[in-house]
Amino acid sequence: LQTLVYGRDRIRFMESLVVGDIAELKPGQGTLTLLTNEKGGITDDLIVTNTSEDHLYVVSNAACAGKDLAILRDRAAQLQATGSDVHVEVSDNALLALQGSPSMARVLQAGLSDDLAKLSFMNSITTTVFGVPGCRVTRCGYTGEDGVEISVPAVRAVELAEQLLGVPDVWLAGLAARDSLRLEAGLCLYGNDIDETVTPAEAGLMWTLGKRRRAAMDFPGAAVIMKEKPRRRRVGLTSGQPPLTSLYPHIPGTVTSGCPSPCLGKNIAMGYVEAAHSRAGTELTVEVRKKQHPAVITKMPFVPTQYYMAK
Repeated sequence: LQTLVYGRDRIRFMESLVVGDIAELKPGQGTLTLLTNEKGGITDDLIVTNTSEDHLYVVSNAACAGKDLAILRDRAAQLQATGSDVHVEVSDNALLALQGSPSMARVLQAGLSDDLAKLSFMNSITTTVFGVPGCRVTRCGYTGEDGVEISVPAVRAVELAEQLLGVPDVWLAGLAARDSLRLEAGLCLYGNDIDETVTPAEAGLMWTLGKRRRAAMDFPGAAVIMKEKPRRRRVGLTSGQPPLTSLYPHIPGTVTSGCPSPCLGKNIAMGYVEAAHSRAGTELTVEVRKKQHPAVITKMPFVPTQYYMAK
């Protein structure tokens, strides 16, 4: 779901819903943030960009599109009723992701008039991509690699995709490839690793809370989130045994994501264990198809990320 938020009160509106410091974002800069509820749970994770134009650009998970849009529209209506200037508009653009170091930059630069080397991770520009004008190119992507997400007018999305696929280095990739990459990078998948029953503290996502927002405690669920001493924590797990897709540590806990790691040649997983047993290096016994296997709590990311920072 791609949403555009207009109006002079757009930042105040967005900060009434998410934990991030949206006001500090420079033009063209974005941030990963969390949409939280009054109980401190995570309603969704999304990217908010302060565009160089007159609006905020919000990208949220497709699976959460319905509930996210309802929240945005309801909150906008509440503020409008008190005289605030804010308007939510759904973009009909398509979204293409081009990911992978170092080929992505070489492939995309050939179709850009802008200098991609000046575009840092989590920043975006509006430009023409391989002859398609009006595209928003954001240097991000849920893979841990250097990549971009391209918001493209829907009527020309197929054309742009075909242009990119015409380059020998570019291949179609499905969700299985994306899933193994995001897990290697230690990134949460909404609905698996985080949901409305999980708080930012439990998920290890307190870094998404802006310093000013922590002090103000003016986001949904702040009283719970800021005072919580989590009894469970999200951890990484590694094992040489069968894919860690449905494991249960004998220390009480649950595995939420798991797969073989193509980069590491071993099986990796992510899940929750009691906070007292969450230290890296802790050995666990896990159960796979009624058989016990050893696993070890491992620091994340499992594979170093390759996000690009312009010099």
